[in-house]
Amino acid sequence: MTPIRYAQGDATSPQASGPKIIVHCCNDLGKWGAGFVLALSARWLEPEAEYKAWANLGAAGGFALGAVQFVPVRADLVVANLIGQRGIKKGSKGPPIRYEAIAAGLAKVGDHAAATGASVHMPRIGCGLAGGKWELVEPLVQQHLSARGVAVTVYDFGG
Repeated sequence: MTPIRYAQGDATSPQASGPKIIVHCCNDLGKWGAGFVLALSARWLEPEAEYKAWANLGAAGGFALGAVQFVPVRADLVVANLIGQRGIKKGSKGPPIRYEAIAAGLAKVGDHAAATGASVHMPRIGCGLAGGKWELVEPLVQQHLSARGVAVTVYDFGG
C-alpha cells in the first residue's frame, strides 16, 4: 500500500511529475458554483463545461451517483468529476454525501490511474459542502487507490 501524502497547498496545482488526476466531488443535480469547483473554474473552463453537458444528458449519458467523468485540461493533467453527493443541501436523509458513490467513483479513478500511471491529487473530497467526514472517506481512498499502489496527495488549502 502506498501511504496517502498530506500537503498544505492548492489541489488545482498538483506537485508531482508525470500524469496526474485531480479528483473532486460533484452533485447529481448538475449544479456547479460553490466550493472547490470555483478554484477549478478559475484555472480551466473545460471541467465545468463538460460536467454541465454531461448533466444535461442525464442517466442516458451515464450521469449518476458513482459515475466519473475524466476531463483533460493539459497533456499531463485530467480532472475527474466524481458524482458523490445527492443534491446540494442537508435534508431528512442527512448530508448530501453518499459514501457508496464516493467508493464507486474512486474505484473508477483507480482503474484510470493504474491504466495511465497517474498520481491522484485531491482536496478532502466530500468533506466540504457535501458534509462528509474524512474519517469515513479516507479508508475509501486507501482501499480504492493506495492499496492499488496509486500515489495520492491530499491537499489542505492554506498555511
